[in-house]
Amino acid sequence: MKPTTLTQETFDTTLKTAAKPVLVDFWAEWCGPCKMIAPVLEQLAAEQQGKALIAKVNIDESPELADRFGITAIPTMVVFKNGQPVKRLQGVQSKRTLAASIAEAA
Repeated sequence: MKPTTLTQETFDTTLKTAAKPVLVDFWAEWCGPCKMIAPVLEQLAAEQQGKALIAKVNIDESPELADRFGITAIPTMVVFKNGQPVKRLQGVQSKRTLAASIAEAA
């Protein structure tokens, strides 16, 4: 299962209506570490189905969102609960670390 792609237009609505934690990966096509973590996020999206939403924001396509959340390095993953950021992880992370971060927000 692929992570959900969020844009400037869909971001706020998706986060406000999500009853479960949302992990958002801020990434870009040219970012090598972002490509390294992509398969991990796809696995998480499948494993967390029904428990959490795994989403991606391309910072080149939605720079306003990157600015809004102070994203200065990618990949940066932000876990949201009830529409609010509760945890931030920078750089390539293990699936276990990401799953634990989601569980903390559940």
